[in-house]
Amino acid sequence: MGLNDTPSADRTHIGFFGRRNAGKSSVVNAVTGQEIALVSDTKGTTTDPVYKAMELLPLGPVMIIDTPGFDDEGKLGEQRVRRAKQVLNRADIAVLVVDAVEGLRGCDRDLIEIFKEKGISYIVAYNKADLLTSRPAPGNNELYISALTGEGINDLKELIAHLTSAEDMKLRLVADLIHPSDFVVLVVPIDKAAPKGRLILPQQQVIRDVLEADATAIVVKEYELRQILETLGKRPSLVITDSQVFSKVSADTPEDVPLTSFSILMARYKGLLDAAVKGVSAVEKLKDGDTVLIAEGCTHHRQCDDIGSVKIPRWLRNYTGKKINIETCSGIEFPEDLSRYAMVIHCGGCMLTEREVRYRMKCAQDQGVPITNYGITIAYMQGILKRSLGIFPALRDEIEAAQ
Repeated sequence: MGLNDTPSADRTHIGFFGRRNAGKSSVVNAVTGQEIALVSDTKGTTTDPVYKAMELLPLGPVMIIDTPGFDDEGKLGEQRVRRAKQVLNRADIAVLVVDAVEGLRGCDRDLIEIFKEKGISYIVAYNKADLLTSRPAPGNNELYISALTGEGINDLKELIAHLTSAEDMKLRLVADLIHPSDFVVLVVPIDKAAPKGRLILPQQQVIRDVLEADATAIVVKEYELRQILETLGKRPSLVITDSQVFSKVSADTPEDVPLTSFSILMARYKGLLDAAVKGVSAVEKLKDGDTVLIAEGCTHHRQCDDIGSVKIPRWLRNYTGKKINIETCSGIEFPEDLSRYAMVIHCGGCMLTEREVRYRMKCAQDQGVPITNYGITIAYMQGILKRSLGIFPALRDEIEAAQ
């Protein structure tokens, strides 16, 4: 992916939901102007969520998601409904497509209650309006449309854009922590898990954010850092490192230079940082036989020294001296029942939307299970957590008060 591409997790996710044969896929195709979803008169044509990243005017970069019918039946139907529910954890906007002739049914009302429960802005789009002989006045965020004739499709896009702009006040990754003309040193080991010729996504995003702040990014490998800092002759505003080399980078970075990691910045960006800092002390309470869930938001080929499945489990067992069981999950799969886990250690979440990261955090908090992330855990076990949070004084003070 190029630096000028919008990552999936930073796109507005628009989910289209409804009963089978309400015309969801036809509406998706009409909204996008593309045939991205299969259309048929047969009920249940959409069997899995269909994702399409695209530019959609007047919104800009979005992720369109067409979901299976929420009233699907049978054993396979239950699985499809479960996958549709998973989409709700990452959707920023929900469009409920209702058959205008049949009107709202129990299933539609159930979906509206789920939208409200999850705090998702939603629109009710009454499709097949061309078949109506009379139309009751639509309520707030409701409208009549016809995927067949195109009626109301532009109004639907405008309404989606309006709801999106009301929510789109995102925190910056690093730009709010630096000033124009600052220079930032990024320590980037060559990650074997990244596709050949590419940096991993958090590194790309931070570089882009530094440049957009009119600052300078200097990128080095971990064994080049000391020499670069000596050669520059000027104190950098910030050193940001891959968490896997936190200890070495901390040793090579002067104490008066602020230091943090890509993972910690990503935790803040996704809304997990406060909970992650509070949750990491659960490491001290781990006992023999406890099970720790290590969760990743992406699916990638596991390398022989993979950070999530190999390094962190090894460091965790070495630090605690306990016989700890490790379970992993990746991609969109995340257990709803976390009661069997002593704690959850999550990745940075660069491939997940902020909404999904917050959903996972809330799942853990509601069940009383501590949750933290990779960078916070590594910094804690290496005794440099307080230093790595120096750019966030309130959190640093919180750690000091707890000690």
